Amino acid sequence: MKIHHLNLCTMCPFGGRLVSGGHRSILDEGELIVHAMLVETARDGLVLVDTGMGLDDVRSPLRRLGPGFVTLARPHLREEDTAARQVERLGFDRKDVRHVVVTHLDADHAGGIPDFPDATIHVHRSEHAAAMRPGTLNERSRYRGAHFAHGPKWELHDGGGESWFGLEGIKVVADDVLLVPLHGHTRGHSAVAVRADEPAGPDWLLHCGDGYFFHLEKDDPECCPPLLQRFQSTIAVDDDARRANAKRIRELYRQHGRTVRVFSAHCPHEYRALAETERDRSGRLPD
Repeated sequence: MKIHHLNLCTMCPFGGRLVSGGHRSILDEGELIVHAMLVETARDGLVLVDTGMGLDDVRSPLRRLGPGFVTLARPHLREEDTAARQVERLGFDRKDVRHVVVTHLDADHAGGIPDFPDATIHVHRSEHAAAMRPGTLNERSRYRGAHFAHGPKWELHDGGGESWFGLEGIKVVADDVLLVPLHGHTRGHSAVAVRADEPAGPDWLLHCGDGYFFHLEKDDPECCPPLLQRFQSTIAVDDDARRANAKRIRELYRQHGRTVRVFSAHCPHEYRALAETERDRSGRLPD
């Protein structure tokens, strides 16, 4: 399988090093990205892991995404960065995307679902229930009904999967793409494991969604910049569960880091390292 790493949007909230670490001023912009994967499979067409914001979101951000998100996240919304346009730029038709697997249904992960109306949308059943029937103010504010109004072809997945490196792995697309439940950030938040199938690389890639945000958290959660740390706790529907699952991610990284490459949805450091590896394997020089 060939795997493409995509940055679907760069977000620039204020806060500088309080968001992104380093030595920049707190008056500077921080940097977060929206990391997705496009997986070419031999038998199941294209599989898209997370969708970012969609074409209609870019065209009408305040209406589609809400003024709170636009003001705080300060996303650089460009049509050419959407999953739809990046899929086409790689030489595919959007109809070639037969499966979309989402870590969760927040707007920056699932806003592009309407751009792939022919695809089956895979999500944990608890996450779908939260988005369709939000039970708290937190849930009512984070899910955008316009992203699901077209009637997606849902395939809902329950727990009870097999053991996968000490975590639960629920088969989604053959044996090559798994949902790995890591609840807490949202009611049904899950990581997505993809078989890498690279002779010289790891056996698996694990897209952890919003299971953590900053690359150094894989070693020590206290290394997370303070504003980003506070944001994670504030936005979580169950912060105790989020913290417990973040610890499980760290344990996986420490014990199986050579076999499973772990990364989050919003860390630019991890994205650039993976994108550079992809460019090197394709025979092109890094940008």
